[in-house]
Amino acid sequence: MRSARKGQLTFAFTDSPMGGDDDGGSDVSEGAAWLLHRAKSRTAPELATDGEAEGELLERIASVSNLAGALDKVARNKGAPGVDGRRVKEVVAASPRLLFTLRHELLSGKYRPGDIRRVWIPKPGGGQRGLGIPNVVDRWVQEAVRRVLEPIFEPHFHPSSHGFRPGRGAATAIAEAKEYVAAGYEWVVDMDLSKFFDRVHHQRLLARLGRRIADPRVLTLVRRMLQAGVVLTDGVRIPTQEGTPQGGPLSPLLSNVVLDELDWELDRRGMRFVRYADDCNIFVASERSGHRVMDSTRRFVERKLRLLVNEKKSAVARPEERHFLGFRLCVGEGGRVQVRISERTRERLNARIRELTPRNWGQSLKALFKNVNTYLRGWMGYFRICTKEEDRLFRRFDAHIRRRIRAIVIRQKKRPRHLFRHLISRGVTRATAGSAAYKRRGVWKRSNLPGLTRAYPNAWFHERLVSLATAWHGSVPLWAVSRQGLLFDV
Repeated sequence: MRSARKGQLTFAFTDSPMGGDDDGGSDVSEGAAWLLHRAKSRTAPELATDGEAEGELLERIASVSNLAGALDKVARNKGAPGVDGRRVKEVVAASPRLLFTLRHELLSGKYRPGDIRRVWIPKPGGGQRGLGIPNVVDRWVQEAVRRVLEPIFEPHFHPSSHGFRPGRGAATAIAEAKEYVAAGYEWVVDMDLSKFFDRVHHQRLLARLGRRIADPRVLTLVRRMLQAGVVLTDGVRIPTQEGTPQGGPLSPLLSNVVLDELDWELDRRGMRFVRYADDCNIFVASERSGHRVMDSTRRFVERKLRLLVNEKKSAVARPEERHFLGFRLCVGEGGRVQVRISERTRERLNARIRELTPRNWGQSLKALFKNVNTYLRGWMGYFRICTKEEDRLFRRFDAHIRRRIRAIVIRQKKRPRHLFRHLISRGVTRATAGSAAYKRRGVWKRSNLPGLTRAYPNAWFHERLVSLATAWHGSVPLWAVSRQGLLFDV
C-alpha cells in the first residue's frame, strides 16, 4: 500500500505494477460511470449565491453531486500526476470509496492539501514559466471549490475582463478592443504584470474573498491551498508565502478576484480597457494621455495591489505595434479596423511548422498529415477571427507547408534514381522527372521544381491536408453582441 504524507488526506491506494497506465480498466470504467451517475443525481446544480447563510457553503462544496461532478471534470481534463505519483485513472477507479472519505475530511476540517510539483515549460519569447501541478485529489478539491465559488463572483466581475470566464475568451477580448480602436482611441497602454501568479498577496486575496464568502471554513480551506508547499525538480521543498501556482483549477478564478480591483479602479477613472488575465490594454486618444495613464496605473498596481509591472513588456504604442493575445489591430482605409496576427504569432507558427515537418521525417506521410492537421485545426479555431487582410498570409503558409512536405518526399527517396522512378510512377514525364531527380541543387530548391509540383499538385494536398485559407473561408462568421451590436465583420 502507498499512502499520502502525514498531515495530508488519509486515504491509501493499492500499488499498481510498473507502467500501469492500462491497469484496472474495468475499475476505471465503473468509477467513471458511478461518477457520472452521482453528478447527475440532482436535477439542479447546487450553486451558491450572495446572501447564503453562514455555514452552508462548505456543505455545498462537499456535497456528493458536486464532488462527483468535479472529479468527472478533472478526469476529462486528464493531466499529469502530482508529487504523490497518483494518476487520474487511479483516483477515478477508487472514487466510489474515496468520495465519501474526502467529503468527511472536508466537513471535519481534517483535509490538508499535498505539496505541489513544480515543472518548467519554455516561454515563446524566451525563458521559462513555472507551473504547479497539484496531486489529483487536490485538483479534485480545487475544482469542487471553483464550481461553487464561481457563480458567487462571476456576476460581479467587470465586463471588460475576459480571461478564464464562462462565455468569454480571446475572441470577445479582441472584439471589445476593436470597438475602442474604431471609436478613435488609437493609442494603447499595454501593461503586463511581472510574474503575477507568483506575487499574489495572500492576505489581500483572502480579504477580497471574504467580502462575498460568509463561511469561514471555506476561507480556511482556500488559505491551506494557497500555502501548500512546492517541490522543485531537484526534490527540494520550499514553503509558499505568496502567489497562486498556475496549474490548479482554482487559480484562474483567484487571479480574477485579485485583478477585479484593478478593473473597477480603471472603470472609476473612466478608462476604456480590455483585460485578459494579467495582460491589460487601456485605449486612449493620444500618446501623451497614454504615458499619463501608464504612470498612474503603475502606481496603483504597485502600491495598492502589491504587484509589479513588467517594464520590458509594457509600453505606450499604436495597437498595430503591440502583441495582444496573438493579434494586432490595424486601422485601414475608411477607418476600418483590421484584426491581424502579430509578428510574434507568425514566428511561432513558422517554428511549429518546422517542428512538425522535419526534413528527416522517418514515418509515413499519413502520420505526418495527422500531426499537422491536428495542429492547424486548433490554430485556425483560435485565429479564425482575423479579417480578410490575412487571407494572403494564410495562402503563403499553405504553400510553405506543401513545399516542406515535397522536400520530405525527396529526402525519403534518398537516391536520385529512386526519386526518378517514384516521380515516373506518379505520372510525371521522364524529362521532367529527370530534371527534378538529377538536378545539382539542394533539397529545398528541388522541392519547387515542376517534377515535384506535378507529382504532388495542390489538389492532391487538398484531399489530405488542412488548408488555413480554406479553413478560414469555411469557418462560420463570428457574430457577438456588445454595447454597439456587431463586433466582427469578417
